[in-house]
Amino acid sequence: MQSFQRTPGGLAPRSQSPGLVLLYAENFRAVPPVLPLRKDPQTIGRDPSVELRLEVPAVSRRHAEIRFERGSFIVRDLGSTNGTLLDGQRIEEAVLEDNSELRIGDAIFKFVEEGSAEHAGYRLDGTLIQGQTRLFRGRSPLVGGFEMDLISEALGRVAKSPLSVLLLGESGTGKEVATRLLHQESGRSGEFHAVNCAALPENLIESELFGYKRGAFSGADRDKLGLFQAAHRGTLLLDEIGDMPLAAQAKLLRVLQSREVVPVGSTKPEPVDVRVVAATHRDLARLQQEGRFRPDLFARLNEFSVRLPPLRERKEDVYLLVRTFLERHGRPDLEPTFPFMAALLHYDWPYNVRELESVIKRASALTRGTVLDEGALPETIREAILDYAQATRPKNTGDGPTEEELRQLLAESEGNIAAVGRRLGKARMQVHRYLKKYGISITDYRS
Repeated sequence: MQSFQRTPGGLAPRSQSPGLVLLYAENFRAVPPVLPLRKDPQTIGRDPSVELRLEVPAVSRRHAEIRFERGSFIVRDLGSTNGTLLDGQRIEEAVLEDNSELRIGDAIFKFVEEGSAEHAGYRLDGTLIQGQTRLFRGRSPLVGGFEMDLISEALGRVAKSPLSVLLLGESGTGKEVATRLLHQESGRSGEFHAVNCAALPENLIESELFGYKRGAFSGADRDKLGLFQAAHRGTLLLDEIGDMPLAAQAKLLRVLQSREVVPVGSTKPEPVDVRVVAATHRDLARLQQEGRFRPDLFARLNEFSVRLPPLRERKEDVYLLVRTFLERHGRPDLEPTFPFMAALLHYDWPYNVRELESVIKRASALTRGTVLDEGALPETIREAILDYAQATRPKNTGDGPTEEELRQLLAESEGNIAAVGRRLGKARMQVHRYLKKYGISITDYRS
């Protein structure tokens, strides 16, 4: 089994290159996509003498300093006119944590502990720095910079193989879009089909997947092809495979092993040639431990796995996604303002790209002129930027909750990260770091 992940142990290990990855600036074409960091002190500002020069509005000549100390990168404001904000709060000095968001004037960056160099060739609008080439040479429906290019290349590499592919990721991260890319690059002559396993009643799963014969049960007045037969010589996406009942898992395993289906009401097997892609937001390892997912089925589906990152981990793609959705919904004339983009970047997108498209579709319909400002955003996102209004508060530097306390807060709020953050006095990104630290899946607390 091969695995593609965003960790150093996967197919694409990250370079040991800490840095600040640009998330947005109005003049982003004149700003480097990455400000690389080194261990000796570096000053950010507009002065020609500083190590990290940033020609952006509201940036002071010597705005902030970043230094490496006691194993961490530390940012210190140098008395700048407009302040230095970390995760939406004004700071004098603070430790940079992986994926923390740093605002210097009218530029917003995220800090990454490693792998910043890989982002250096990708601009926010999807174009490349001169001399750079994409890893994936085809036309990918996955919109984004380095992360999506890397995933597209990995999927394109296995597309023509017979390997089953397992797509992991939260709801709305683009698992069906990734499957369509696999089908596009596979060269298979059959059709693409998708089914949401969680939406199928248990008593209908077998007939939907494998078909049925006339007279098989009451109401079966004709033969009906199942999804496996419909996708013959094509690709079938089994979405939310983690919600499939155990009895159906056993039948699916037999089909994957034999490459034959037996329709309900028939005794004659029918051969099928189907590329199976399974997708889930569930923790399949935990489900196996609990006896809710078959290990032998997992092994059969997990011949090649890809994790699609949540949008909060790839906010450098937000601007390009905004432009893509404005084009898709007939308003390419709209231009987002800096406050509009700041609001999008400060929000943690619990429902990922699907939620962002819904927000942009709504905003484009409500906007009369050509300027897209924060007034067109829903209340949930406008609430998320209230932290900026409180940016003079001292940053809470406590040690954070225990795992038991955090789980209790998540249960009480039904997985509402903003509510947990308010209870803890922490920014949303910090709550996500606690989740990562304790290995907690937020989807376990959302209905």
